Amino acid sequence: MHLRIGCQLEVHCDQPTPLLALVHPHGSLVPDLLAPERLQWGPERAYEVLSDLSGNRWCRLLAPAGTTRLHYAATLHCSDAVDPVLPSMGACPVEALPIDTYRFLNPSPYCDTPALMELAWSTFAGVAPGWPLVQAICDWVHGRIRFDYEAVRPHKRASDALADGAGVCRDYAHLAISLCRCLNIPARHCTGYLGYTGIPMGEAPVDFSAWFEVFLADRWVVFDARHNIPRCGRVLIARGRDAADVPFLRSFGPHQLTGFEVITELIT
Repeated sequence: MHLRIGCQLEVHCDQPTPLLALVHPHGSLVPDLLAPERLQWGPERAYEVLSDLSGNRWCRLLAPAGTTRLHYAATLHCSDAVDPVLPSMGACPVEALPIDTYRFLNPSPYCDTPALMELAWSTFAGVAPGWPLVQAICDWVHGRIRFDYEAVRPHKRASDALADGAGVCRDYAHLAISLCRCLNIPARHCTGYLGYTGIPMGEAPVDFSAWFEVFLADRWVVFDARHNIPRCGRVLIARGRDAADVPFLRSFGPHQLTGFEVITELIT
């Protein structure tokens, strides 16, 4: 299937401020683009798109004092298959993990594993390792957090989301990631475009979405504690330890986000 994706952001800065915007599809998806990407800044500014070691594509510029607007749009081919479900997939023993996965077992700014270690082991110790264990974590997280935009807090950790019992997609992901790491399953945060592709349109506006990947057997696989059903139409933007690594906008100075719109549409 073909998807139209994009976003519009409006940022106000009191003085010239360096910005990083993370809105382009991940480098691994560049071959799936059906036409040149369109990126406009208003007022027009010089910018550059740079890829980091994880394949995340950052747009860097110096925003002037006042209001700066970003408009990004692209179309790409995306498989119409839903996320794979592999109940027989086993775990990878800790002693056999690829060396670059170990950092995804560590605490990170929003994934405070020490606060959740006892809970993780007491709740999931009896569950079969591998896919069944990660799915049990997703089921548990999905049942304990209510989706609520009013529950957003800028520095909300996984344990805070659990205590609140409410949050947005990144809070579901942070809690599930933290519980996986407590149980020696490497887990990393993903951000991307998803919207309502393949499911009925809801009342909430389309937003950037968050899910996560875990390393099982011999590869990374996708899980989504917020929706907790196989989905189609995921367009990965970036991967990191948690949302602190991959914000859609990072400013190196005071700013106000005064406008925000995300677009994810199926082209029929």
